[in-house]
Amino acid sequence: MKIWIDILTPKQLLFSEQIIKKLGKKHDFLCTSREYREVTKLAKIRNFDLIFVGKHGGNDKKAKLEASIDRMGKIYGKIKAFSPDMTISFCSPEAARISFGLGIKHVAFGDSPHADAVMRLTLPLIQKLLIPNVIPKNEFSKYGIDKKNIISYKAIDAVVTIKRKINQEASLPFKDNKRKNILIRVEEKEASYASKSSKIIPIIKQIVKECSKENIVILGRYTKQIQNLQKKFGKKTKIVKMSFDGKHLLNNTDIFIGSGGTMTAESALLGIPTISYNAVPNIIENYLVKKHLVKRETNPVKICNYIKKIVTTSNREHQKRVRKIVVKMEDPIQKLMNVIKQ
Repeated sequence: MKIWIDILTPKQLLFSEQIIKKLGKKHDFLCTSREYREVTKLAKIRNFDLIFVGKHGGNDKKAKLEASIDRMGKIYGKIKAFSPDMTISFCSPEAARISFGLGIKHVAFGDSPHADAVMRLTLPLIQKLLIPNVIPKNEFSKYGIDKKNIISYKAIDAVVTIKRKINQEASLPFKDNKRKNILIRVEEKEASYASKSSKIIPIIKQIVKECSKENIVILGRYTKQIQNLQKKFGKKTKIVKMSFDGKHLLNNTDIFIGSGGTMTAESALLGIPTISYNAVPNIIENYLVKKHLVKRETNPVKICNYIKKIVTTSNREHQKRVRKIVVKMEDPIQKLMNVIKQ
């Protein structure tokens, strides 16, 4: 069987890597993406074969529309020539429209019903949607897909992506081995669902003020954002672009502070003390908080108090509890294999 996978984010690349690892011997894959710095960098780090078509539209609605139209025009011929039997995506609008137009069966993974625009553009056109069971089906069916075509798995997507092996030998930004490593991930600003107000700046200010004895690393996303962070905090912290495999960083992190997205979930399932400042409230983050895998906090002073507590206590019991939860999770890719067989 010939399968087209459209990959738009770093998480989708890491998830797809595991799909191909399990299914690549039996099926022929074509993997496409768009020019987007974090995906481009990660593809090189992971030695992942991607065809880049089109670009990310930024944070302007009109620019997003123009980028999507341009990308569909450029990718259409490649997909028609490849003639796939099936499309796999993570709710890609371009994959949904092209697959519908060419009569290709489309199976999608989804864990972000809060991405309203993306859900509206994709879900009415796909055949099967695979989702974590912690998200109620009606969170997706309201966008136009029948509940009978939604398949749940007893896991969250991070259980797939954390299985990857690290093949990166780049030197890490943590300098002093005698200090604890605090990694801070700034929030997404160009997604259609992103909030325009920054929660992380006052948090970083307080951490710099109270935890200056530790290694503080800030992980930026976009060039302008990184430049602004450099002006504010460059003398007292290390500010880096995402030129690393996230797991490579997390494996060497003592405390992770994230916005509640992919790296927050990965950090939690790796047993790292994790704080979410909940920049984009979502059901997966809520699940992690309820399971006590993540501490949700937006108050800068309380975050610093929590960091100080972590620095002085053992993490062994927490890691044991995390392993017990992770081992009970299903493999989402096995669910995908069942769908393909059907």
